[in-house]
Amino acid sequence: MSVKQTDKSRTRPPEWLVARVRGEFFEMPGLRLTCEQACRLWQVDVSMCKKLLDHLVLEGSLCKTNSGFYVASETRRRRN
Repeated sequence: MSVKQTDKSRTRPPEWLVARVRGEFFEMPGLRLTCEQACRLWQVDVSMCKKLLDHLVLEGSLCKTNSGFYVASETRRRRN
């Protein structure tokens, strides 16, 4: 893998998009989306959507269910 590809794969999603998605999950407590559904909702490509959702899971804002849905983390919801 070239240096250019490595750098590109590590690129974080834009903070404005992270904040928007985080906010939407917490404004709609029952929201549960697959990656494909999230791509359509936020009009982003699959690669960016995966980075975005993975980032939110790593920070603890979202959880991924065994059936592949992304939902707001119960821990985060209780703190707010």
